[in-house]
Amino acid sequence: MTEFICHSFKMSRYNTPHSLVELQKNIQEIQQQVDAVCQRIGRNPEEVRLLPVTKTLPAERVEQAYQLGFHCFGENKVLEAKGKYEALQHLPIHWILIGHLQSNKVKYVAKFIDEFHALDSIKLAEKLNHRLVEVQRILPVFIQVNTSNEQSKFGVKPEQALTLIEQCQQFPQLKIIGLMTLAIHSQDPTEVRRCFQTLRLLRDDIQKTYPDIQRLSMGMSGDFEIAIEEGATDIRVGQAIFGARDLPDNYYWSE
Repeated sequence: MTEFICHSFKMSRYNTPHSLVELQKNIQEIQQQVDAVCQRIGRNPEEVRLLPVTKTLPAERVEQAYQLGFHCFGENKVLEAKGKYEALQHLPIHWILIGHLQSNKVKYVAKFIDEFHALDSIKLAEKLNHRLVEVQRILPVFIQVNTSNEQSKFGVKPEQALTLIEQCQQFPQLKIIGLMTLAIHSQDPTEVRRCFQTLRLLRDDIQKTYPDIQRLSMGMSGDFEIAIEEGATDIRVGQAIFGARDLPDNYYWSE
């Protein structure tokens, strides 16, 4: 059994699994938390997709998680995802890009990415659609919305989301299925909740015109329970499953 590398110098509340058994235990604990939140608020746990985020992890870790029942994996950087896609083509994995995408890398997304959670400009939409036409693929996408008003985060302002969606109607290869956000970096749960509430209310308003835009990609290892309470359908969990990373989250969000 492949051993998991533990960085002993890193202090974290996330348990780094040293074996497949410990990885399975982490996953079970997260799923139990999801189930408990859903039971408390009257939601069906099957409405919430737990998306393991495997950025910085080798392909072997992805394969181990696949063996434990996951078929969808979130990646932040398309070139890193490309390497894992090429190494694991023997597995029917659903690759989901959740990080910012530079327009000069859309050719890779068009080739193998199955969902894109960070569409935030008409320019990027146009380039993506062009590449997707060439390979005859339709790509489900989420509009990324900056609900925290932080300059460090990508995404359109909430009041700009509907306009971008309307502009994207000219691109038949893009299927907009939801909205995505990153909550504010804060220890105040009220501020975090406000970001998720903003996205949910925005989605509800957009559905009056575009009823097929239903999904809410929001919530990560530190705040997914609040996100579920506010209606999340896709939670992006990395460190709570695979252990703490060596670098802060903001490092991984730039492409």
